[in-house]
Order: sequence, then C-alpha cells, then structure tokens
Amino acid sequence: MLAERFFTEIHGLINTIQETQLGPIQKAAEEIAPRLEEGGILYVFGSGHSHVLAEEVFSRAGGLIQAKSIVPHELTVDLDMDKSTLMERTDGLAEIIFSTTRIRKADVLILVSNSGRNAVPVQMALGAKERGIFTVAMTNVSHSKGVSSRDRSGKKLYELCDLVLDTCGPKGDALVQPPGKSWAVAPVSTIAGAVIIEALVCAVVETMLSHGVEPPLYQSANIDGNDDYNRRAREQLKERFPELRELFSTF
Repeated sequence: MLAERFFTEIHGLINTIQETQLGPIQKAAEEIAPRLEEGGILYVFGSGHSHVLAEEVFSRAGGLIQAKSIVPHELTVDLDMDKSTLMERTDGLAEIIFSTTRIRKADVLILVSNSGRNAVPVQMALGAKERGIFTVAMTNVSHSKGVSSRDRSGKKLYELCDLVLDTCGPKGDALVQPPGKSWAVAPVSTIAGAVIIEALVCAVVETMLSHGVEPPLYQSANIDGNDDYNRRAREQLKERFPELRELFSTF
C-alpha cells in the first residue's frame, strides 16, 4: 500500500530531521531569542507552497506573538499557480517586498524555499544581508546543490543565509515512488518544514525561559477566556516595546 509506505517513510524523514537538525535548530534559537527579548520580530517568508510555512508561525495557539509572516499574494498559488511560479523568478521583486515591509535590523528573517534557486528568495537573502538582518534558510540542501541558480547572482539560498535548516527531503519533493514508475507522489516539504519550525519555536521558548524571560505566546482562541488572555499578552508586549504598537496593527 502506498499510503502505508508514506507513513513509514515520513517517520523516517522526521527521524532524520531530528538526528541532523537539532543542533542547527538550537543555534538558530540562540540567535533569535535575544532579539525577541529586545523587542525584535521573527519574520518568515515563503513563496509558492512555502507560504504555508510562513503562515504557520503567525497568530497560532501556542505560538510566538512576536512572529509575523511575509506572504505577498502574487507569490501564492491560490490565485494563479503559473503566475506565482513566474513571479518567484522575477528579478527585483524582493526589493519591492523590503520597501513595503517594516522589517528592521533588530529582527530575524527565516526564508523558506525547497529548491532555494529562484530569484525572489535568493534576493531576499541578499537584501537582508545588505540591511544587517540575521537570516535563516529553510531549504532542501541536497536538492538545491543538484540544481543551478535562477538568480543573476548565481547563488542559492543555502549559500547566503547565516544559518541553514535542512528539510532533508528527496530531490523533487515527492517521497513515494510506485513500483515500476519513474515519478513519485506525496510531497513532504510542508510537513518537514512545519516539524522544523515548530521545533524551532520550542527551542526559542526554552532559550528565553533560560534567560529568565517569559515568552509572549498566544493561547487557543477556541478555549473560553483566552481572547482576554491574548489581548492582555499583546498589550503587555506593546507596553514593553512601544514601537511595536506603531509597526504592527495586528498585534
């Protein structure tokens, strides 16, 4: 059964991520936590299906209040998948994103791209580097090493960011190959990315607690009383860091 094979292989992938990425996840947390403690924001950018992982961190039960997604609609697949594919390869779009996003040097930027080869994520990394912003790549390193860059720099995402978190998936993303077929089914980059990013949130929270800082976290709005809890948590955060009140109306 292909479904049974999928369960077996996805467990194996998650085990590989645990064995190989816990160290990089902890290193990333050690960089991110102090920035959040000083009022920084954890931004996550993703295009195509990677935008799902950018949304994974934003306004989630048990998630960091100081997290925000960067999801330009022209780069998401829900409107027009062919257009979003072409837009991801467009030179100069990253600068427009920076000019319309209030990301600061005090913040952190996670850039999600399975292949790490297209112009927009690569130029987002280059733009962040120019601005002195700490960057983390979430990418499939093996896949990325096996393809050429589509950016004018000739670089790929994993070559540019301060830290790299490897999703460890197969080239082409799909995990299960039926017997006798040249193609595969069941893409896994979203699952792998969600596992990594939630492990990273856990590591950030643990690091902040070790520093004696209570992490501002959302709790489920579908449990009675938590609307008030979340409102108070946001207001307390704005009182500590008034600049957040002006920067983000969603807080």
